[in-house]
Amino acid sequence: MKRSYIGLAMGALVAVGAALSLPSCGNAKKLVDLQVQPSGFTFPLPDAGATGQFTAIGTYIHPPSTEDVTSKATWAVDDNVVGISAGVVTTNGSCGSANVSATMPEGTGGAANIVIGYSFVTVNDPAIASCPGGGTEGTLGVQVIGPGTVTSLTGGISCPTHCITEFPVGSSVGLTATPVVNHSFVSWTGCTSFSGNTCTVTIPVGGASVSATFQ
Repeated sequence: MKRSYIGLAMGALVAVGAALSLPSCGNAKKLVDLQVQPSGFTFPLPDAGATGQFTAIGTYIHPPSTEDVTSKATWAVDDNVVGISAGVVTTNGSCGSANVSATMPEGTGGAANIVIGYSFVTVNDPAIASCPGGGTEGTLGVQVIGPGTVTSLTGGISCPTHCITEFPVGSSVGLTATPVVNHSFVSWTGCTSFSGNTCTVTIPVGGASVSATFQ
């Protein structure tokens, strides 16, 4: 009888040890969201070599965690007014604007399954009217947080594909937020006015930034 009890106790200990050795949720660690902070960065002048810092924050499951992944992400810009490496953006002396992206594999399906976070950078030049901050044009940058898109009726904003565009100072730009199927729109920030999933922005000198949150 004593041997039976001992056997049962040993079996229970083995089962507990096996359970503790299993990875959380029984799955590999997976990246599910990537956000670039700040949502936009502006250089007041086109000083060559001036730098600014972006940070990439990754959200994981299996187990759940939030981590600074700035040094692990692959960084890119879509305009050569700036360069970027490890989140550090550097001006080349020209005015303009660029979308910034940080990319990482999600961790479960190979390099083809990636997660991307977006932001933007503006380089002002008040001495040149055609540049951002020059008095006649201002940039409007849009950040999408979560599963959705933001589009404008004019100006060609379709975020996250194209998230920053120049508009005449004082002009009014309408934006529409559309969630991915089975998700919902949550809120705006940075709008001059808004109603539901629509946002109106009056462009100031130097530009404006707007974010739309989905869940």
